[in-house]
Amino acid sequence: MTGSETTETVATDTGPARITWHPARAQRQVLAVSHGAGGGIGARDLQALAAVLPAHGVTVALVEQPWRVAGKKVAPAPKTLDTGWRGLWPALAARGLPVIAGGRSAGARVACRTARELGAAAVLALSFPLHPPGRPEKSRAGELLGAGVPTLVVQGGNDPFGRPAEFPPGGSYALAEVPYADHGLAVPKTAPISQDEAVTIVTDRVAEWVRGLG
Repeated sequence: MTGSETTETVATDTGPARITWHPARAQRQVLAVSHGAGGGIGARDLQALAAVLPAHGVTVALVEQPWRVAGKKVAPAPKTLDTGWRGLWPALAARGLPVIAGGRSAGARVACRTARELGAAAVLALSFPLHPPGRPEKSRAGELLGAGVPTLVVQGGNDPFGRPAEFPPGGSYALAEVPYADHGLAVPKTAPISQDEAVTIVTDRVAEWVRGLG
């Protein structure tokens, strides 16, 4: 069972940010997830997690970074994104529950870079951009491996920003593949699984992982 969705505006050093809360009635954890550099919290995976996880005792906080709230179309530099996320953190932790830091694409990078310093219980990295498309030599694996907390990567099997087989061994992360999916976790119409089935893979795997965190 879940409670009612609410929206909260939070002042940060880079401008106002926004949190849309999807509360669980029997709250055990908070999962805070932010969007990527080119999208918002309407992304299919973020919306699916907000719909499913509260029934598992996880309050989901969908986070809109200040640049997005301000109506800008281009994300700022990583340092600015990290500053905005730090400014949001007290509001995310105010319920006194363990907070799982998460995000998709650029948001996943922010969560990894700041997890240890902010005291995140874990990191959920959706469509982690391991490298720019076609440039595997520009690896961002160090950010993922440096998170320092239990981490789940949910990656599309055909993600041009890094296919599952390209991820490095080692580190405290697990990797869940969404077959045939691209960076937006969309699957082609010709794939042997439907889009709904692909999204269910995401929510099932994340729910299982969160239960295992205790």
